[in-house]
Amino acid sequence: MKFSVSNIGLSAYDHADQLKQLPEMGFEGLEVGLSRVWKDNWNDPSAAQVDTYRHEIEASGLCVVGLHSLFWQRPELSLFGTADTVAKTADFLVGLSKLCRDLGGRTLIYGSQTARTRGNLSLEEANTQATDFFADLCRRVEDHGTCFCFEPLETEVADYINSALESLAVVKAVNHPALQVQIDAKALAANGEADPATIRAVADHLVHVHVNEPGLNVLGSSGKVDHAALGTMLCDIDYQGFVSIEQRQFNDADPLVDIAKSADHLKECYG
Repeated sequence: MKFSVSNIGLSAYDHADQLKQLPEMGFEGLEVGLSRVWKDNWNDPSAAQVDTYRHEIEASGLCVVGLHSLFWQRPELSLFGTADTVAKTADFLVGLSKLCRDLGGRTLIYGSQTARTRGNLSLEEANTQATDFFADLCRRVEDHGTCFCFEPLETEVADYINSALESLAVVKAVNHPALQVQIDAKALAANGEADPATIRAVADHLVHVHVNEPGLNVLGSSGKVDHAALGTMLCDIDYQGFVSIEQRQFNDADPLVDIAKSADHLKECYG
């Protein structure tokens, strides 16, 4: 397993100096929330801005793993809704896929509560629409070298794709390398899926792991997520991808203090 951390735990808009310290903590990769990089045009930066940020990351000894927090402050977009809404959402994601590619990343994590609310749609109708949506999206990005992952979220957070196995079902229905599986530690625990059978079931399609806590707190702080057990399960399937700390910023003066605490727990449980 390789270790990465999200930039949502770093100072917004200016964290080049903090990046340089991450390899010393054992990190090889950076997962990027674009709204923490560019303030006003986070989802449509210039080519020069993209090149500059990629250079800062790679000069620090890191690589970009991929993007997450894709729909920050974009409540008008959704997988479900009018034909115009769905078309705009697809176009938006194609643009983010290109941006991910240009940063050197691969994975795009489709989280979000608002961009996946099925509302009055039945589960069968939602699955059909999701399959059609991702099948078309995958065809449009297949030359980017990227892949999307529909992040399973807790039932109190989202009303569609609440389990890793539900995500896997959509992946199998689409059957395209540009759609794969990602798992989220806190969601696995909350949904009762933090077990070897679930991890084995998704193993062939698993490309990314978020290690986190409720509230995106410091790893190990809640007592609700057994990271050591999850680390063992991932070892048992010989998972070789990134495990990425998803943690928000707590300390404005020195964000790395809390990231260092989580890094120690990460190495203990997943190393």
